[in-house]
Amino acid sequence: MPEKKLILITGRSTKQGTGISIGKEKEDYQIATSILELNPADMQRFGLSEGQAVAIKTQFGEARAICKPEDVPQGLAFMAFGPATSHLVGGETHATGMPDSKGFEIELEKIPA
Repeated sequence: MPEKKLILITGRSTKQGTGISIGKEKEDYQIATSILELNPADMQRFGLSEGQAVAIKTQFGEARAICKPEDVPQGLAFMAFGPATSHLVGGETHATGMPDSKGFEIELEKIPA
């Protein structure tokens, strides 16, 4: 079985940003912040299909997401800031007030349907 580790980049997305304005409790925001964007080659390498639920694990915690193929570099994954990413980042801020949110290793595990 191939190693299921990638580097996660979190950040703002258009849908996540507009979702905040409409309301975090609304479906658009909830969906936008639960998508894990992956390179199609990584999805194939890990045996994942579009819409597949996965557990994302970091050294800080775990969250669930839905896989979506996107034009991201191979070996990287992207997820919009939201409730799920809050479980994945640590609390260290290096005196900036903002925790690290980019460039940390994640491990993926399929969640059976």
